Amino acid sequence: MIIVTGANGQLGRAITERLLQRVPADRIGVSVRDPEKATALAERGVRLRRGAFEDAASLRHAFEGASQVLIVSVNSAGEAAVRHHEAALEAARAAGARRILYTSHMGANPASPFAPMRDHAATEASLQRSGVAFTSLRNGFYAASGLMLLERALTTGKLVAPEDGPVSWTEHGDLADAAAIALTDEARLDGVTPPLTASAALDLADIAAIASELIGRSITRVTVSDRAFREDMVSHGVPEQRADLLVGLFAASRQRELAAVDSTLERLLGRAPMSMRHYLATRLSP
Repeated sequence: MIIVTGANGQLGRAITERLLQRVPADRIGVSVRDPEKATALAERGVRLRRGAFEDAASLRHAFEGASQVLIVSVNSAGEAAVRHHEAALEAARAAGARRILYTSHMGANPASPFAPMRDHAATEASLQRSGVAFTSLRNGFYAASGLMLLERALTTGKLVAPEDGPVSWTEHGDLADAAAIALTDEARLDGVTPPLTASAALDLADIAAIASELIGRSITRVTVSDRAFREDMVSHGVPEQRADLLVGLFAASRQRELAAVDSTLERLLGRAPMSMRHYLATRLSP
């Protein structure tokens, strides 16, 4: 039995779909906070159980009988995120899972200015102490986040942000394929993986140039200070914690924490990962 957490989220659902192409549905279980949103998976034969990271008993029930558990990292940062990940690790151990997988990040670093990277590093340390075989999937930075940073510029013609550095933007679907391979071809990835990235690292000036070509209108990259960017975000209703998170992202990219490019993902997939140009081309219209 392979258990996947967070199967109502973008990455968790994509991984589950890929698993359904590789193993029988009755060998797959999903642990979700809201089972009502995952009934379509149950109708296809997937075992569906409620599992909430803050409810240890629910996790133990959701992980019952697991041989492998894939923990999809939570969409938050800070001590609560690490606590939730560790609760899932302990529940997987208690369920007797012989292997635990975790969706980490290429930039995992206890000293990173980008808070989620510190959380990933702390969770990886817990994995290493767990005594259970594990794979920490160091995923590339999501291409969807690059599109999010571009959204206002599509209207204003200006991509306004602090100084940044190159980022290895990587598509969700490619990372879902890699996770499914790791779960079903267990010899391929063990321990902390190399960065699972697309084939190029691009900064926001590169993205602005690509978007300009795709939509047939000029998008200008405008660099502002961290402080000015944060103030603008807050003035537009972005919560201060979220604004601080984004400032930390740019600081990490300036330090080239997100710039690594590695061929591991391409070898796993047997093809080139989706490029950022291709990703944007599928989502932007002239």
